[in-house]
Amino acid sequence: MHITPDDYVNQLYQEDEELLQVKRAIQEQGMPEVSVAPAYGRLLTLLVQTSGAQEILEIGALGGYSGICLCRGLSEGGRLTSLELKEEYAALAGSHLEKSGYKDMVEYRIGAAADSLEELKREGRRFDFFFIDADKENYPVYLDYAIELANPGAIIAGDNCFLRGRTLNSEKNGPSVQAVRRFNERIATDERLTSTLLPAYDGLILARVK
Repeated sequence: MHITPDDYVNQLYQEDEELLQVKRAIQEQGMPEVSVAPAYGRLLTLLVQTSGAQEILEIGALGGYSGICLCRGLSEGGRLTSLELKEEYAALAGSHLEKSGYKDMVEYRIGAAADSLEELKREGRRFDFFFIDADKENYPVYLDYAIELANPGAIIAGDNCFLRGRTLNSEKNGPSVQAVRRFNERIATDERLTSTLLPAYDGLILARVK
């Protein structure tokens, strides 16, 4: 029987119960089931660990799945700042991170992410790692802020770069598709960044700020 590479990886690595509980809670709350793929969640943990990131900015909390993966990579004294439009989503994410023992590591800011990013800019905040997984139409805006708020050597990761195939389909040209294409193209060509796009699952783009 032929299986896809994604299926093979999913069979090889079992998702742990803690993250499965987060997925179940998201489903029970009727929230969008769009958490980062388990394999990419493990990659986020690995990247945070290997980069030594201490200050992480997450754009899009949803139910806390990616937040847990990011916090798992932090060493003592590390901090996650998470931006979330909806208060109820941030509340659910916060409860999951508290259960996982990360309550003291995370700060949530509620409201439009662009507004929160402007606040962080005014405060002079700087970050070592960015995970972008929110409304797709604003991905280029989030990229601008990430580069501006980045410490040298910071990692930028952006999820859903294929939009379930729509980014690859020339007949699809809605606002979200066009925005994600611009996001991908800018990361690929910006001389301030070293980057690559991982083609598994729904596409994860990774960049390092020089």
